[in-house]
Amino acid sequence: MKKNDWKKREGVVYSTDTDFSFQQAASSATDTLPPSQQILYVILDKSGRAGKQMSIVSGFVGTIADLEALTKLLKTKCGVGGSCKDGEIMIQGDVRDKLVQILSQTGYRVKKARG
Repeated sequence: MKKNDWKKREGVVYSTDTDFSFQQAASSATDTLPPSQQILYVILDKSGRAGKQMSIVSGFVGTIADLEALTKLLKTKCGVGGSCKDGEIMIQGDVRDKLVQILSQTGYRVKKARG
């Protein structure tokens, strides 16, 4: 593998310094907090969805892989479709009560918000 890959040099155009070496930015991956230390909020939303209801779980702190694993667990237990995007889990339909029950059994602290 090349030591100084030019495709990963975002923002550097040219340097007159002969000893210049581009430093890669460190990735800021957050570690996943244990379930007992997280507070998740479950809300019902239907804005911008043509009147369709969607239960949204927000407040998750952790890696994307752990968020996707939790999304898959919730979709399987509720028997509905959904996805995760921008740190939120979106589950189709009004399944807030089921989500609160499943997340509580998994060890998360859960609060039902907005209705």
